[in-house]
Amino acid sequence: MRRLRIIKSVNPADGGPIEAIRQQAPFHAAAGVEEHVVSLDAPDAPWVAGFPIPLTACGDAEGVAPGWARKLPWRRYGYRPAFVSWLKRHVRDYDVVVVHGLWNYSTLGARLALVESGVPFLVFTHGMLDPWFSRTYPAKSLLKQVFWWFNEGVLLNTASRVLFTSEEEKVCARGVFRPYAVRERVVGYGAADPPDDRDQQTAAFRDRVPGLTRPYLLYLSRIHPKKGCDLLIEAFAAGCAEHDLDLVMAGPAEEETRRALQARAQALGISSRVHWPGMLRDAAKWGAYRNATAFVLPSHQENFGIVVAEAMACGRPVLITDKVNIWREVVASGGGLAETDDLAGITRLLARFLALSPDARAEMGRSARAGFLAAFEIGNAVRTLNDVCREVVSEHAARRTRAMNGAVSLPPGG
Repeated sequence: MRRLRIIKSVNPADGGPIEAIRQQAPFHAAAGVEEHVVSLDAPDAPWVAGFPIPLTACGDAEGVAPGWARKLPWRRYGYRPAFVSWLKRHVRDYDVVVVHGLWNYSTLGARLALVESGVPFLVFTHGMLDPWFSRTYPAKSLLKQVFWWFNEGVLLNTASRVLFTSEEEKVCARGVFRPYAVRERVVGYGAADPPDDRDQQTAAFRDRVPGLTRPYLLYLSRIHPKKGCDLLIEAFAAGCAEHDLDLVMAGPAEEETRRALQARAQALGISSRVHWPGMLRDAAKWGAYRNATAFVLPSHQENFGIVVAEAMACGRPVLITDKVNIWREVVASGGGLAETDDLAGITRLLARFLALSPDARAEMGRSARAGFLAAFEIGNAVRTLNDVCREVVSEHAARRTRAMNGAVSLPPGG
Protein backbone atom coordinates (compact mmCIF):
# COMPACT_ATOMS: atom_id res chain seq x y z
CA MET A 1 0.00 0.00 0.00
CA ARG A 2 1.29 3.44 -0.99
CA ARG A 3 0.11 6.21 1.34
CA LEU A 4 0.55 9.97 1.19
CA ARG A 5 0.41 12.10 4.32
CA ILE A 6 -0.47 15.79 4.01
CA ILE A 7 0.56 18.06 6.88
CA LYS A 8 1.26 21.76 7.31
CA SER A 9 4.80 21.28 8.64
CA VAL A 10 7.20 18.59 9.80
CA ASN A 11 8.76 20.99 12.30
CA PRO A 12 9.16 18.98 15.55
CA ALA A 13 8.21 22.10 17.51
CA ASP A 14 4.65 21.62 16.27
CA GLY A 15 4.21 18.81 18.75
CA GLY A 16 2.22 15.59 18.80
CA PRO A 17 0.98 15.01 15.23
CA ILE A 18 4.37 15.19 13.55
CA GLU A 19 6.09 13.39 16.45
CA ALA A 20 3.64 10.51 16.05
CA ILE A 21 4.31 10.32 12.30
CA ARG A 22 8.06 10.22 13.00
CA GLN A 23 7.74 7.53 15.66
CA GLN A 24 5.37 5.40 13.59
CA ALA A 25 7.46 5.48 10.39
CA PRO A 26 9.59 2.35 10.97
CA PHE A 27 6.55 0.36 12.13
CA HIS A 28 4.58 1.23 8.99
CA ALA A 29 7.58 0.38 6.81
CA ALA A 30 7.88 -2.99 8.53
CA ALA A 31 4.18 -3.58 7.81
CA GLY A 32 4.78 -3.05 4.10
CA VAL A 33 3.34 0.47 3.85
CA GLU A 34 5.25 2.83 1.57
CA GLU A 35 4.78 6.36 2.87
CA HIS A 36 5.47 9.82 1.52
CA VAL A 37 4.84 13.18 3.20
CA VAL A 38 4.06 16.51 1.56
CA SER A 39 4.16 19.74 3.56
CA LEU A 40 4.23 23.53 3.26
CA ASP A 41 7.77 23.72 4.65
CA ALA A 42 10.57 25.52 2.87
CA PRO A 43 12.87 22.90 1.31
CA ASP A 44 15.86 24.37 3.13
CA ALA A 45 14.16 24.46 6.56
CA PRO A 46 16.51 22.87 9.12
CA TRP A 47 14.07 20.11 10.08
CA VAL A 48 13.46 18.97 6.48
CA ALA A 49 16.83 17.38 5.60
CA GLY A 50 16.81 14.78 8.36
CA PHE A 51 13.15 13.83 8.17
CA PRO A 52 12.90 10.01 8.23
CA ILE A 53 10.20 9.62 5.54
CA PRO A 54 10.45 10.71 1.87
CA LEU A 55 9.26 14.32 1.96
CA THR A 56 8.24 16.94 -0.58
CA ALA A 57 8.47 20.43 0.95
CA CYS A 58 6.44 22.80 -1.23
CA GLY A 59 7.34 26.08 0.43
CA ASP A 60 9.67 28.79 -0.81
CA ALA A 61 13.36 28.54 -0.04
CA GLU A 62 14.76 31.21 2.26
CA GLY A 63 15.03 34.55 0.48
CA VAL A 64 12.72 33.68 -2.43
CA ALA A 65 9.82 35.71 -0.99
CA PRO A 66 10.67 39.15 0.44
CA GLY A 67 10.18 39.71 4.16
CA TRP A 68 7.09 41.89 3.75
CA ALA A 69 5.42 39.25 1.57
CA ARG A 70 5.94 36.54 4.19
CA LYS A 71 3.89 38.64 6.66
CA LEU A 72 0.80 38.90 4.44
CA PRO A 73 -2.29 37.14 5.89
CA TRP A 74 -2.50 34.48 3.21
CA ARG A 75 1.19 33.68 3.65
CA ARG A 76 0.70 33.31 7.40
CA TYR A 77 -2.24 30.99 6.62
CA GLY A 78 0.28 28.88 4.73
CA TYR A 79 -0.34 29.80 1.10
CA ARG A 80 2.32 28.18 -1.07
CA PRO A 81 1.77 28.37 -4.85
CA ALA A 82 3.46 25.03 -5.62
CA PHE A 83 1.43 22.97 -3.14
CA VAL A 84 -1.89 22.42 -4.94
CA SER A 85 -0.28 21.85 -8.33
CA TRP A 86 2.00 19.19 -6.80
CA LEU A 87 -0.98 17.46 -5.20
CA LYS A 88 -3.02 17.46 -8.38
CA ARG A 89 -0.12 15.97 -10.34
CA HIS A 90 0.74 13.25 -7.85
CA VAL A 91 -2.26 12.33 -5.70
CA ARG A 92 -3.27 9.46 -8.00
CA ASP A 93 0.14 7.88 -7.45
CA TYR A 94 -1.10 6.73 -4.04
CA ASP A 95 -3.64 4.17 -2.88
CA VAL A 96 -4.83 6.35 0.01
CA VAL A 97 -4.16 9.80 1.45
CA VAL A 98 -4.21 10.91 5.10
CA VAL A 99 -4.69 14.63 5.83
CA HIS A 100 -3.41 15.89 9.19
CA GLY A 101 -4.99 18.90 10.87
CA LEU A 102 -7.39 21.69 9.86
CA TRP A 103 -7.59 25.45 9.37
CA ASN A 104 -4.51 26.03 7.22
CA TYR A 105 -3.56 26.03 3.55
CA SER A 106 -2.62 22.35 3.54
CA THR A 107 -6.29 21.58 4.27
CA LEU A 108 -7.47 23.90 1.49
CA GLY A 109 -5.02 22.28 -0.89
CA ALA A 110 -6.21 18.84 0.16
CA ARG A 111 -9.83 19.77 -0.54
CA LEU A 112 -8.98 21.21 -3.96
CA ALA A 113 -6.94 18.16 -4.97
CA LEU A 114 -8.76 15.27 -3.29
CA VAL A 115 -12.52 15.75 -3.28
CA GLU A 116 -12.98 15.11 -7.00
CA SER A 117 -9.89 12.93 -7.46
CA GLY A 118 -11.46 9.54 -6.92
CA VAL A 119 -8.65 8.70 -4.47
CA PRO A 120 -9.84 7.55 -1.03
CA PHE A 121 -8.72 9.86 1.76
CA LEU A 122 -8.94 10.17 5.52
CA VAL A 123 -8.65 13.21 7.79
CA PHE A 124 -7.07 13.32 11.26
CA THR A 125 -8.63 16.29 13.11
CA HIS A 126 -5.99 16.27 15.89
CA GLY A 127 -8.37 17.88 18.39
CA MET A 128 -9.02 20.91 16.20
CA LEU A 129 -12.80 20.45 16.47
CA ASP A 130 -12.78 20.61 20.25
CA PRO A 131 -15.45 23.01 21.62
CA TRP A 132 -12.82 24.61 23.90
CA PHE A 133 -11.61 26.66 20.95
CA SER A 134 -15.11 27.96 20.20
CA ARG A 135 -15.70 28.93 23.82
CA THR A 136 -12.30 30.58 24.18
CA TYR A 137 -12.14 32.35 20.80
CA PRO A 138 -15.77 33.00 19.77
CA ALA A 139 -14.96 35.55 17.05
CA LYS A 140 -12.40 33.24 15.46
CA SER A 141 -14.93 30.41 15.71
CA LEU A 142 -17.44 32.39 13.61
CA LEU A 143 -14.79 32.85 10.94
CA LYS A 144 -14.03 29.12 11.09
CA GLN A 145 -17.72 28.37 10.49
CA VAL A 146 -17.43 30.32 7.23
CA PHE A 147 -14.34 28.30 6.29
CA TRP A 148 -16.26 25.15 7.24
CA TRP A 149 -18.98 25.87 4.68
CA PHE A 150 -16.62 26.09 1.74
CA ASN A 151 -13.56 24.09 2.80
CA GLU A 152 -13.11 22.09 6.01
CA GLY A 153 -16.70 20.85 6.10
CA VAL A 154 -16.56 19.83 2.44
CA LEU A 155 -13.33 17.95 3.05
CA LEU A 156 -14.49 16.13 6.18
CA ASN A 157 -18.00 15.34 4.99
CA THR A 158 -16.64 13.73 1.80
CA ALA A 159 -13.71 11.90 3.43
CA SER A 160 -13.73 8.13 3.48
CA ARG A 161 -13.17 8.37 7.24
CA VAL A 162 -12.55 11.12 9.79
CA LEU A 163 -10.11 9.86 12.40
CA PHE A 164 -10.05 10.51 16.13
CA THR A 165 -7.52 9.43 18.71
CA SER A 166 -10.03 8.82 21.51
CA GLU A 167 -13.74 8.28 22.04
CA GLU A 168 -13.86 11.53 24.01
CA GLU A 169 -12.40 13.51 21.11
CA LYS A 170 -14.93 11.99 18.71
CA VAL A 171 -17.91 12.89 20.87
CA CYS A 172 -16.64 16.42 21.60
CA ALA A 173 -16.26 17.16 17.88
CA ARG A 174 -19.92 16.58 17.03
CA GLY A 175 -21.94 19.68 16.25
CA VAL A 176 -19.21 22.27 16.80
CA PHE A 177 -19.52 23.25 13.13
CA ARG A 178 -22.42 22.52 10.79
CA PRO A 179 -23.29 20.71 8.61
CA TYR A 180 -21.52 17.77 10.24
CA ALA A 181 -22.01 14.42 8.53
CA VAL A 182 -18.67 12.64 8.83
CA ARG A 183 -17.81 8.95 8.85
CA GLU A 184 -16.18 8.69 12.26
CA ARG A 185 -13.52 6.23 13.35
CA VAL A 186 -11.48 6.10 16.54
CA VAL A 187 -8.02 4.77 15.73
CA GLY A 188 -6.13 5.66 18.89
CA TYR A 189 -2.63 6.98 19.02
CA GLY A 190 0.47 5.90 20.79
CA ALA A 191 4.11 6.34 21.60
CA ALA A 192 7.17 4.22 21.03
CA ASP A 193 9.03 2.62 23.89
CA PRO A 194 12.03 4.72 24.94
CA PRO A 195 15.52 3.56 23.92
CA ASP A 196 17.36 1.54 26.55
CA ASP A 197 20.36 3.77 27.34
CA ARG A 198 19.12 5.38 30.54
CA ASP A 199 22.53 6.65 31.69
CA GLN A 200 23.21 8.45 28.42
CA GLN A 201 19.69 9.91 28.42
CA THR A 202 20.10 11.15 32.00
CA ALA A 203 23.41 12.79 31.13
CA ALA A 204 21.91 14.49 28.07
CA PHE A 205 19.08 15.91 30.16
CA ARG A 206 21.33 17.06 32.99
CA ASP A 207 23.49 18.90 30.47
CA ARG A 208 20.43 20.98 29.58
CA VAL A 209 19.56 21.89 33.19
CA PRO A 210 22.88 22.12 35.06
CA GLY A 211 21.27 24.05 37.93
CA LEU A 212 18.78 21.29 38.73
CA THR A 213 19.75 19.53 41.98
CA ARG A 214 16.40 18.60 43.54
CA PRO A 215 13.77 16.05 42.52
CA TYR A 216 11.40 17.66 40.02
CA LEU A 217 7.98 17.67 38.44
CA LEU A 218 8.17 17.71 34.64
CA TYR A 219 6.07 19.67 32.18
CA LEU A 220 7.09 18.80 28.61
CA SER A 221 5.00 20.21 25.78
CA ARG A 222 4.46 23.45 23.89
CA ILE A 223 4.41 26.37 26.30
CA HIS A 224 1.11 27.87 25.20
CA PRO A 225 -1.97 29.38 26.88
CA LYS A 226 -4.14 26.35 26.10
CA LYS A 227 -1.74 24.13 28.04
CA GLY A 228 -2.47 25.73 31.42
CA CYS A 229 1.17 26.61 32.11
CA ASP A 230 0.12 29.68 34.12
CA LEU A 231 -2.01 27.49 36.39
CA LEU A 232 0.89 25.13 36.96
CA ILE A 233 3.20 27.97 38.01
CA GLU A 234 0.56 29.28 40.45
CA ALA A 235 -0.28 25.85 41.87
CA PHE A 236 3.38 24.91 42.27
CA ALA A 237 4.02 28.13 44.20
CA ALA A 238 0.99 27.55 46.41
CA GLY A 239 1.48 23.89 47.20
CA CYS A 240 5.11 22.91 46.81
CA ALA A 241 6.98 25.47 48.93
CA GLU A 242 7.45 23.03 51.79
CA HIS A 243 8.55 20.16 49.51
CA ASP A 244 12.09 19.50 48.31
CA LEU A 245 10.95 19.70 44.71
CA ASP A 246 11.60 21.79 41.59
CA LEU A 247 9.61 22.27 38.39
CA VAL A 248 11.00 21.78 34.88
CA MET A 249 9.08 23.64 32.16
CA ALA A 250 10.38 22.10 28.94
CA GLY A 251 9.12 22.97 25.49
CA PRO A 252 9.13 25.51 22.66
CA ALA A 253 7.46 28.85 23.41
CA GLU A 254 6.77 32.25 21.99
CA GLU A 255 9.23 34.59 23.69
CA GLU A 256 6.46 36.82 25.04
CA THR A 257 4.68 33.84 26.61
CA ARG A 258 7.86 32.54 28.21
CA ARG A 259 8.81 35.96 29.60
CA ALA A 260 5.34 36.43 31.13
CA LEU A 261 5.51 33.05 32.89
CA GLN A 262 9.04 33.67 34.12
CA ALA A 263 7.99 37.07 35.47
CA ARG A 264 5.12 35.43 37.34
CA ALA A 265 7.45 32.82 38.84
CA GLN A 266 9.76 35.68 39.91
CA ALA A 267 6.84 37.53 41.55
CA LEU A 268 5.81 34.36 43.40
CA GLY A 269 9.34 33.86 44.72
CA ILE A 270 9.94 30.52 42.99
CA SER A 271 12.10 31.53 40.02
CA SER A 272 15.13 29.63 41.35
CA ARG A 273 13.05 26.45 41.48
CA VAL A 274 11.58 26.64 37.96
CA HIS A 275 13.84 25.58 35.06
CA TRP A 276 13.37 26.44 31.38
CA PRO A 277 15.53 24.19 29.17
CA GLY A 278 13.57 24.87 25.97
CA MET A 279 12.54 22.07 23.66
CA LEU A 280 13.95 18.66 24.58
CA ARG A 281 14.35 15.95 21.97
CA ASP A 282 15.81 12.46 21.65
CA ALA A 283 18.04 11.42 24.56
CA ALA A 284 17.47 14.61 26.59
CA LYS A 285 13.70 14.18 26.32
CA TRP A 286 13.78 10.58 27.51
CA GLY A 287 16.18 11.51 30.30
CA ALA A 288 13.74 14.17 31.48
CA TYR A 289 10.89 11.67 31.65
CA ARG A 290 12.88 8.88 33.29
CA ASN A 291 14.15 10.99 36.17
CA ALA A 292 11.00 12.99 36.94
CA THR A 293 9.08 12.49 40.16
CA ALA A 294 5.91 12.86 38.07
CA PHE A 295 4.80 14.27 34.74
CA VAL A 296 2.27 17.13 34.73
CA LEU A 297 0.06 18.32 31.84
CA PRO A 298 -2.50 20.88 33.10
CA SER A 299 -4.03 21.41 29.66
CA HIS A 300 -7.35 23.07 28.86
CA GLN A 301 -7.64 20.99 25.68
CA GLU A 302 -5.74 17.92 24.50
CA ASN A 303 -7.13 15.48 21.98
CA PHE A 304 -4.70 12.75 23.05
CA GLY A 305 -1.45 13.92 24.56
CA ILE A 306 1.41 11.85 23.14
CA VAL A 307 3.61 13.24 25.93
CA VAL A 308 1.32 11.54 28.46
CA ALA A 309 1.86 8.20 26.72
CA GLU A 310 5.62 8.79 26.60
CA ALA A 311 5.76 9.54 30.32
CA MET A 312 3.74 6.40 31.08
CA ALA A 313 6.11 4.39 28.85
CA CYS A 314 8.91 5.53 31.17
CA GLY A 315 6.97 4.40 34.23
CA ARG A 316 6.25 7.91 35.49
CA PRO A 317 3.02 8.85 37.28
CA VAL A 318 1.04 11.35 35.20
CA LEU A 319 -0.95 14.27 36.61
CA ILE A 320 -3.41 15.66 34.07
CA THR A 321 -6.71 17.48 33.72
CA ASP A 322 -10.05 16.10 32.64
CA LYS A 323 -9.62 18.04 29.40
CA VAL A 324 -6.92 15.63 28.26
CA ASN A 325 -9.11 13.26 26.29
CA ILE A 326 -7.44 10.06 27.52
CA TRP A 327 -7.85 10.98 31.20
CA ARG A 328 -10.40 8.22 31.83
CA GLU A 329 -8.01 5.56 30.54
CA VAL A 330 -5.15 7.03 32.57
CA VAL A 331 -7.12 7.07 35.82
CA ALA A 332 -8.54 3.59 35.17
CA SER A 333 -5.02 2.23 34.73
CA GLY A 334 -3.98 3.51 38.14
CA GLY A 335 -1.07 5.29 36.49
CA GLY A 336 -2.11 8.84 37.24
CA LEU A 337 -4.53 11.39 38.62
CA ALA A 338 -6.89 13.86 36.95
CA GLU A 339 -8.56 17.05 38.12
CA THR A 340 -10.37 20.04 36.62
CA ASP A 341 -8.49 22.55 34.46
CA ASP A 342 -8.64 25.51 36.85
CA LEU A 343 -6.35 26.74 39.61
CA ALA A 344 -8.25 24.89 42.32
CA GLY A 345 -8.08 21.69 40.28
CA ILE A 346 -4.34 21.90 39.54
CA THR A 347 -3.63 22.75 43.18
CA ARG A 348 -5.62 19.67 44.26
CA LEU A 349 -3.83 17.58 41.65
CA LEU A 350 -0.38 18.38 43.04
CA ALA A 351 -1.55 18.08 46.64
CA ARG A 352 -3.10 14.64 46.06
CA PHE A 353 0.08 13.33 44.50
CA LEU A 354 2.43 14.83 47.07
CA ALA A 355 0.34 13.33 49.87
CA LEU A 356 1.12 9.82 48.56
CA SER A 357 3.76 7.72 50.27
CA PRO A 358 6.92 6.80 48.34
CA ASP A 359 5.58 3.26 47.97
CA ALA A 360 2.27 4.53 46.55
CA ARG A 361 4.09 6.76 44.06
CA ALA A 362 6.24 3.84 42.96
CA GLU A 363 3.15 1.67 42.49
CA MET A 364 1.52 4.42 40.43
CA GLY A 365 4.59 4.48 38.20
CA ARG A 366 4.40 0.71 37.68
CA SER A 367 0.69 1.02 36.84
CA ALA A 368 1.49 3.80 34.36
CA ARG A 369 3.89 1.49 32.55
CA ALA A 370 1.30 -1.30 32.47
CA GLY A 371 -1.36 1.14 31.26
CA PHE A 372 0.91 2.29 28.46
CA LEU A 373 1.49 -1.27 27.24
CA ALA A 374 -2.23 -2.05 27.38
CA ALA A 375 -3.60 1.07 25.68
CA PHE A 376 -0.99 3.43 24.26
CA GLU A 377 1.87 1.34 22.87
CA ILE A 378 2.54 2.51 19.33
CA GLY A 379 2.04 -0.87 17.67
CA ASN A 380 -1.68 -0.81 18.49
CA ALA A 381 -2.17 2.57 16.78
CA VAL A 382 -0.10 1.52 13.75
CA ARG A 383 -2.13 -1.64 13.21
CA THR A 384 -5.45 0.19 13.58
CA LEU A 385 -4.53 2.97 11.14
CA ASN A 386 -3.27 0.48 8.56
CA ASP A 387 -6.42 -1.64 8.96
CA VAL A 388 -8.63 1.40 8.36
CA CYS A 389 -6.59 2.46 5.32
CA ARG A 390 -6.82 -1.02 3.81
CA GLU A 391 -10.53 -1.06 4.56
CA VAL A 392 -11.22 2.17 2.64
CA VAL A 393 -8.94 1.12 -0.22
CA SER A 394 -10.90 -2.13 -0.47
CA GLU A 395 -14.23 -0.28 -0.35
CA HIS A 396 -13.02 2.09 -3.04
CA ALA A 397 -11.94 -0.78 -5.28
CA ALA A 398 -15.27 -2.53 -4.82
CA ARG A 399 -17.24 0.64 -5.66
CA ARG A 400 -15.07 1.26 -8.71
CA THR A 401 -15.71 -2.28 -9.91
CA ARG A 402 -19.46 -1.86 -9.46
CA ALA A 403 -19.32 1.54 -11.19
CA MET A 404 -17.52 0.03 -14.17
CA ASN A 405 -20.28 -2.59 -14.34
CA GLY A 406 -22.90 0.15 -14.32
CA ALA A 407 -24.28 -0.69 -10.88
CA VAL A 408 -23.33 2.48 -9.00
CA SER A 409 -21.71 5.85 -9.51
CA LEU A 410 -18.43 6.55 -7.72
CA PRO A 411 -18.80 9.35 -5.16
CA PRO A 412 -16.27 12.17 -4.67
CA GLY A 413 -13.34 11.13 -2.51
CA GLY A 414 -13.55 7.54 -3.65
